[in-house]
Amino acid sequence: MDKVVATALEAVADVPDGASLAVGGFGLSGVPGVLVQALYERGVTGISVVSNNCGAMESGLAVLLAAGRIARVTGSYIGANKEFARQYLSGELEVEMIPQGTLAERLRAGGAGIPAFYTPAGVGTQVAEGGLPWRYDGEGGVALASPPKEVREFDGTEYVLEHGIRTDYALVRAAKGDRHGNLVFNRSARNFNPLAAMAGRITIAEVEELVEPGELDPDAVHLPGIFVQRVVALTPEQAADKRIEQRTVSAPATKERVNG
Repeated sequence: MDKVVATALEAVADVPDGASLAVGGFGLSGVPGVLVQALYERGVTGISVVSNNCGAMESGLAVLLAAGRIARVTGSYIGANKEFARQYLSGELEVEMIPQGTLAERLRAGGAGIPAFYTPAGVGTQVAEGGLPWRYDGEGGVALASPPKEVREFDGTEYVLEHGIRTDYALVRAAKGDRHGNLVFNRSARNFNPLAAMAGRITIAEVEELVEPGELDPDAVHLPGIFVQRVVALTPEQAADKRIEQRTVSAPATKERVNG
């Protein structure tokens, strides 16, 4: 089945207001920015996002966040996104913070058809006991707090019950993909992308390089096409547009340093 869609706008044309989205990426690495921009251009609003973070440096999900299009975020990192913090503390945005490994496993479990699992992460904290502020009232108080979760003991160790995540759609970015939706991710850009793709009922992938079926080594495929419904081939310019979140430059070597 040829899953290639001509444009990003066409690929997200049926995403309605209020949809839930699992979005790949970590910081600025592996973020499906072209698909996110298409959602912005369509004016989709009231979105519930499941992602490690909510974009940075006015790119990725930060585009939707700044426009007030996101109603709820399920994630594990806020980082230096000042607009995220402002909306959260002012009560404009509902936020469920999850330990990063738990978030990854909740996405994977949802995609694998596992309804729930037990993990030791969060036992003895508000993650398990409840009370984490999901929404503030804008005046410093908590309008909505997380509920307590079931805790059970196995072999003398306590574990908290976490539920798998399924979303209406998933947006991911891959280095290579074929027309059947088989995807290959490049190094750190692999991050949350395969997990987000598994969790979406309809998964849309933007690929930097589109190849024909049979060109990908089956052993090199990170995500089989069964999890992907639509593929968008990026232009060379879109594929090359990769921003750097934290640029670190070493001090120039002096003659004394070079000579020891």
